[in-house]
Amino acid sequence: MSPGKAGQDATGPLLLGVRHHGPGSARAVRAALDAAMPVAVLIEGPPEGDALLPLAADPGMRPPVALLAHAADDPGRAAFWPLADFSPEWTAIRWAQERDLPVRFIDLPAAHSLAVPDSGEDGGEDSGEGDGAPAPGSVRLDPLAVLAETAGYEDPERWWEDVVEHRGGSGPAADADPLAVFEALGEAMGALREAYGAGGHHRDLVREAHMRQRMRAARREFGDAYAVVCGAWHVPALRAKTTAAADKALLTGLPKVKVETTWVPWTHRRLARAGGYGAGITSPGWYAHLFAARDRPVERWLTKVAGLLREEDRQVSPAHVIEAVRLADTLAAMRGRPEPGLTETLEAVRAVMCDGSDIPLALIEDRLVVGDVLGEVPDAAPVVPLQRDLTRQQRTLRLKPEAQDRELELDLRKDTDAAKSLLLHRLRLLGIDWGVPTASRGSTGTFRETWRLCWEPELAVRVAEAGIWGTTVVGAATARAEADAAGAAELGEVTALAERCLLAGLSGALPAVLRALADRAALDTDVAGLAKALPALARSLRYGDVRGTDAAALATVAAGLAERICVALPPACAAGLDAEAAEQLRGHVDGVHGAIGLLDAEGLRERWAAVLRTLAGRDTVPGLIRGRAARLLLDDGRLPPEETARLMGLSLSPACAPADAAGWIEGFAGGASGGGTLLVHDERLLGLIDAWLVSVPERAFVDVLPLLRRTFGGYEAGVRRTLGELVRRGPGGGLAGAGAGAAPVGFGLELDPVRADAVVDLVHLLLAGARG
Repeated sequence: MSPGKAGQDATGPLLLGVRHHGPGSARAVRAALDAAMPVAVLIEGPPEGDALLPLAADPGMRPPVALLAHAADDPGRAAFWPLADFSPEWTAIRWAQERDLPVRFIDLPAAHSLAVPDSGEDGGEDSGEGDGAPAPGSVRLDPLAVLAETAGYEDPERWWEDVVEHRGGSGPAADADPLAVFEALGEAMGALREAYGAGGHHRDLVREAHMRQRMRAARREFGDAYAVVCGAWHVPALRAKTTAAADKALLTGLPKVKVETTWVPWTHRRLARAGGYGAGITSPGWYAHLFAARDRPVERWLTKVAGLLREEDRQVSPAHVIEAVRLADTLAAMRGRPEPGLTETLEAVRAVMCDGSDIPLALIEDRLVVGDVLGEVPDAAPVVPLQRDLTRQQRTLRLKPEAQDRELELDLRKDTDAAKSLLLHRLRLLGIDWGVPTASRGSTGTFRETWRLCWEPELAVRVAEAGIWGTTVVGAATARAEADAAGAAELGEVTALAERCLLAGLSGALPAVLRALADRAALDTDVAGLAKALPALARSLRYGDVRGTDAAALATVAAGLAERICVALPPACAAGLDAEAAEQLRGHVDGVHGAIGLLDAEGLRERWAAVLRTLAGRDTVPGLIRGRAARLLLDDGRLPPEETARLMGLSLSPACAPADAAGWIEGFAGGASGGGTLLVHDERLLGLIDAWLVSVPERAFVDVLPLLRRTFGGYEAGVRRTLGELVRRGPGGGLAGAGAGAAPVGFGLELDPVRADAVVDLVHLLLAGARG
């Protein structure tokens, strides 16, 4: 390279200061390299990645990707160096590889940066224009914001677009001097470094010392005929005249750990600044479009927007696109911008295609401005054995990782869907939440599962962390379950683990889990803990049958827990509970009631019904629990309506405290239990509540009003309206006091068997659908 070129000293290498992710910077780097033709290229990045650089030329490598480095003994301590198609570093790497030129990373090794406490996870995600963690109490300088403000711009992104991103188009000055922009940016950064020093980025002093050392080594090998691509903030420091001894002193004594590196897929969403990425940009999807669209970028972009809106059933025609292009051009001209930027295009889209609404515009910003593009890495990239097994299963089951949220409906009666379910449950047990169970919009039968899938780049770290448990997904999940069972502190944790093992088909882990379950169940004397543990066991038994898993060993444990609950629950409920404790115990009663309904132990349901009768009739039990016990017995057909009315009358009598009576009503007729429908159809009970309510003294009524509002506020609007109509009619108009033999308005005196039989076939059909 000839001396005196812009962007380099008279006798020094070519220094190309860039913003880490920008199509203008990427195009400018390629043009500068084409003009200067260096014999080697040095890139800001961890030197441990040098061995992985040949994979960048593999046909299976498709950006965005990231170089991942993690501590060998602690994979959770990791850092990423993301690269996209429009990243200048990626452009420089590919430029050198296309010409078989040496290309190397020169930043501070990850072995040092990961050894610093709290440097994990985002340690490699520096800002490029000014990287490194700020010192405590210091203010971190944003160089682009300072330069934009100096140029009279309020928005640094707009300034950068006008100065860099919109260069290199089709204008006459586009290729006049491909190095001029780097010289100008280098001079600007030099002025900032003179004024602000390190700018709060004190770790950069060490990083820059290491870069200079690597540049000295390159000078010995290539002379000055090499190029350096780095964050623009570093250019003045790399030009500075320092001694090797001074730089070596900065690097002496740095902590160090053993690290492992690989390539992992990345996403546009994780390139966005809103995702917490330090060097993030606001619009990675827009930048990718600018880089790919060599001509007419606005027209092509607005055509994409129109296609997206049409997919969402919005009426958008070619005329809309033409008018939006005209409006964007007009806005850019009025604002003195060289070309329409993202701001102008979005304003044009809102006005022309979205009728001024921000709702469709939010969809455009999410899908196109940011985007859900997920990169790919070749199979040759080094991975832990667990990741390789996971990739194999993903391909076998055709479960492709995708960055966009999507729902997956599974029918567990199908072998492939059952295998997908097992894989997702095993990954969740390992802490790899690629899929999260969600409520199904269709059938709620036990043969159905619905998952929400979204692959995030950080899951690669979770897989590496889980690799300590085994080399396959099933082996690692089994080992993790056994370890969790041994370390569980509460009975509820073990029962939940047993359920998860059955869902994941981990029969190899069940013996250890069951031993831990039996040991803790024998020692646990807290009835709340026992009651909390039983529902998970009952569900485990049911899912064991559905999935063909042998869960018989759990039945004995579950029956034993249920027996202990039946013995311990009445004394626990009569032990002077406060309102909060009564509410918690009411929830446990509901859970145990549902669980016992799933168990087939002989005589267990009768014993539980006896416990509920005891709770419903014992005055020392809080009204909330008494009312709930009465309701559960009534729903099961074990409490006659006459006895129900008697219990309600006693609980709502003047002798009972208003707060306790209100608690009884909440337990019996709470909104979540369908109590409103019961009161609509049994006006005798409604009449008792109405009579009690009008008899409550004024002071007591103020105290119980919040509780009553919570009870009746939980009813559906139609139920509340019907109850209001029934109460408004008063005696003789529909309440129980209307007189003997009088039917409420809209109801008959007795059940009509002919009309009731008409719905039997439909009920059978609904129940069959629920089971399937």
